[in-house]
Amino acid sequence: MAKKKVSTELYSYGVYSRWDRGTKELPKLLDITDQIPLELDVEFGYVIIIKGAKGKRVKYRIDHPPFKDDQGKVEPSFTGEYFINSNDYEFFLGDTIWAPIEDKQGEWCLTTWLDGKIIAKKSLFIKKSL
Repeated sequence: MAKKKVSTELYSYGVYSRWDRGTKELPKLLDITDQIPLELDVEFGYVIIIKGAKGKRVKYRIDHPPFKDDQGKVEPSFTGEYFINSNDYEFFLGDTIWAPIEDKQGEWCLTTWLDGKIIAKKSLFIKKSL
């Protein structure tokens, strides 16, 4: 029996509407850009379309500028994984700018893996508007 071919596509990236993580609906794309404005509550990231991978898991990492947690320690990269529950799956990876905003400036590199291979990688740059 032939193995199913898995396909992936980095569908969109940039600024999105506020994401309600409690629902299945992904945020709406507002602006395709890799230049993210340094403003409170701006949602940014990317959407990947994954087909033929039901039952697998995607792993992700968000590398960010060196900001500190409540105890004054530099926050490590954000990592995690999600279970793919359908053969036509849309995955949003991103974050929201929170206070204090000044330490969120810089390059944010978002990476997603499937079966140990990178399926999407994108750098987004948070900076003050000109």
